[in-house]
Amino acid sequence: MKKIIIGCLAVLWLATGYAQTNAAMSQSDFGRIILAAYVPTQVENIPEGAKNMLLNKLNQLITAGGMGGSAYNQRFIITANTVVVTKDITSTAPVMTALSLDVTFYIGDGIDGNKFASSTVSIKGVGTNETKAYISAIKNINAESPSLQAFLKTGKEKIVQYYKTRCDFIMKEAQAQANQGNYDRALYIVTSVPEVCKECYVKSVDAIPALYKKQINKDCQVKLAQAKAAWAANQSYDGANAAGDIISQIDPASSCFGEVKTFINQIGKGVKDENNKVWKYTFKDQENQVDVIKAARDVAIAYATHQPDTSYSYSVTSWW
Repeated sequence: MKKIIIGCLAVLWLATGYAQTNAAMSQSDFGRIILAAYVPTQVENIPEGAKNMLLNKLNQLITAGGMGGSAYNQRFIITANTVVVTKDITSTAPVMTALSLDVTFYIGDGIDGNKFASSTVSIKGVGTNETKAYISAIKNINAESPSLQAFLKTGKEKIVQYYKTRCDFIMKEAQAQANQGNYDRALYIVTSVPEVCKECYVKSVDAIPALYKKQINKDCQVKLAQAKAAWAANQSYDGANAAGDIISQIDPASSCFGEVKTFINQIGKGVKDENNKVWKYTFKDQENQVDVIKAARDVAIAYATHQPDTSYSYSVTSWW
């Protein structure tokens, strides 16, 4: 059996741009507030190449503010909108495009559409075409400027306040998902509470062991059924190995593990091998005490990784 070692808690996962980030989610990102950049399609006629530059600048901004990282909760976002203040075509050779832009940055709840903080910077850029002028201007955004760092700080404080005021609702939502048998989703909800939100974090940690126990019990039944199906389809040495691979994913602390051991014995007695090889499954040593919090966090990461992109449903146009 594989060791299941899993501990401490949660982070905010935010969809990165209109394409979610494919970066691996890091265990070290849990417990921190992490923002991710989102550039909506409604941004004012900004060229595609400039959109990518704006997205990169947003990521630089959150990194400079200590809120960068791999994210898995897609509710909270940082985004921006650009407004062309002036556009001039120079009489020089070659002809150049000069732009003056106002770029307003926003942090908020992309799902509910609640804006938490905003800050505007004025920038200028010149290029041989409009796209290059946009890119030139966006490059001039100073991610470490005091005004933008103060903006990030305000956004972070508002997110912490969100968890303070909505903690009971979050816990009830997790329990409702558990009541429906959606234990992966329930664990995702409770492990999404950042450690900096101390009171709600403590409540979420307290809720994890019971939810995790239910999740591994359900998972045991599912995987045991899969292993039995694999064995029934091919009662050979290879079929036994296929069933064993599935069984190796079952947590030994689950309630049906006794059935798992019985089934393993049945396979060992029933293997039909033309070379008379003896099939034996070896249970690896397990730690006496599973790190349940870390295990729950891994379940949450796996659940989030397989969720579809929800950035299309963000409600941010009212912010500007």
